[in-house]
Amino acid sequence: MFSPAPAAEHPVATSHDTPVIGWLLGIAGSTGRIVLDRQAVTALAGHGDPVLAAAGQVAMPVKIKRDDRWIIGTIRSLSLDPSGDGAAIATEIDLMGEGMRDPYSGELCGFRRGVTSYPMPGATIHAITNAELAGIHGNRDTTTVTIGTVHPARTVPATLAVDALLGRHFAILGSTGTGKSTATAMILHRICELAPRGHIVMIDPHGEYASAFRDAGEIHDVGNLRMPYWLMNFAEHCEILLSSGPADRQSDADVLAKCLLAARMRSRAAADLPRVTVDTPIPYLLSDLTSLLTAEMSKLERAGDIAPYLRIKSKIDEVKGDPRYAFMFSGMLVADTMASFLGRILRLPGEGRPISIIDVSGVPSDVTSVVVAMLARMIFDHAIWSHPAERRPVLMVCEEAHRYIPARAEQDSAVGRILSRIAKEGRKYGVSLGLVTQRPSDLAEGVLSQCGTIIAMRLNNERDQAVVRSAMPEGGRGLLDTISALRNREAILCGEGVTFPMRASFVDLDEGKRPASNDMKITALWAQPARGAPMVADTVARWRAAGK
Repeated sequence: MFSPAPAAEHPVATSHDTPVIGWLLGIAGSTGRIVLDRQAVTALAGHGDPVLAAAGQVAMPVKIKRDDRWIIGTIRSLSLDPSGDGAAIATEIDLMGEGMRDPYSGELCGFRRGVTSYPMPGATIHAITNAELAGIHGNRDTTTVTIGTVHPARTVPATLAVDALLGRHFAILGSTGTGKSTATAMILHRICELAPRGHIVMIDPHGEYASAFRDAGEIHDVGNLRMPYWLMNFAEHCEILLSSGPADRQSDADVLAKCLLAARMRSRAAADLPRVTVDTPIPYLLSDLTSLLTAEMSKLERAGDIAPYLRIKSKIDEVKGDPRYAFMFSGMLVADTMASFLGRILRLPGEGRPISIIDVSGVPSDVTSVVVAMLARMIFDHAIWSHPAERRPVLMVCEEAHRYIPARAEQDSAVGRILSRIAKEGRKYGVSLGLVTQRPSDLAEGVLSQCGTIIAMRLNNERDQAVVRSAMPEGGRGLLDTISALRNREAILCGEGVTFPMRASFVDLDEGKRPASNDMKITALWAQPARGAPMVADTVARWRAAGK
């Protein structure tokens, strides 16, 4: 294997160009094999430029001389060259792009993705300076938001290209306690500040984000959501109203379809429509549905045939009588409020408060998925049916996304089907999807692969790391080797939303803009005496009232 010449023959600094730290051995497609001069790299370790001081480390960029340009790559791994005397370090690099070479200073000028002119074996490998790193990450003619700084530089801003980030969907991944929720809130705050007339819908399963966005948006929970039951399509009706097992489910669905269509046909709005189906979103009365079920039962000759009707009626009575479902099945929700409901949720008009936080923590667990499915479907259908000249882009962000689109089961539920469809087709209609999860291995792989930008925080589980590695664009694979070594509030960013794959540290977020997701201070709380019996009584009272 090729070994570098002694350091005396290859000085650390050359005239004009930045330091030579190695040589190119071979190249194949998007990767190359290089050797680094250990003495040259060591000599830079104490340099005042933090980027030069980190030259030669894993995931650091290097540049390769090629005529009038520089080819940029990132170091994937390091090992001693077994054929040398310990003075050479063998490694592979991922080729990322290229920029022009200033003929006087030798510095990198500009940067673009992709390689059009490959270097030849024997080309010199050079370290990159802080200023050049800033040029790589700042070279874009598009709208960006700053979210932190690029590692290891202290002055190079880490930015996201908003149009590319939202146009191709994105995912924020990270284990519990790594700062994932705060990072999500910070990115959404930056987007809200950039676009106060935007439209963002955030699905919040734990009630964490209300405190962070009270000044920037509207908070919707079971107390004020007022989501009419008649907005459900047939599949969503089935998920809530059918309680039978697989053997009887089809017969129950046939009964529900027949009576639901008849109930919708009784609506005044049906008279103005050329065609009404079980999915048509027009108001109907639950009392009409139950009376139709009763009428159909009376026509049956055998007592055994009435079981499907009784099961559906029993479920309707249950949801009507349970106060936990009042946000959806209240008798006050029979008016045609579809337009006003969409306006509230989509922030049309936004009045400078572009985000809707949908707090589903108080929603009964058996209907949470249906509520999310209804919201996602209405956002998508609104985009489809909007006039193209008036179509408004919408960003839908799902916390705990693995709950709604689980691996290998995305087609088994209404919410899985609609979110999968948005992931595949949403960008055609201006609907963007942001997925936030601590368990990427439990997320449907097909949906994650549709995310053009991956923001990966520390992940300790090997299965999670493997899933993220398979979803990462090729150029970001080397960075993933550092994912288990990331500190809190650090992330690997790769994909359409960034010019160049990076390891970035997020900026601090003001206390009033952070989500309520901090870990409990267990020992401090246990050091304080509890109220005892009165506290338990208060808890039981709220429990029984299904309040909070």
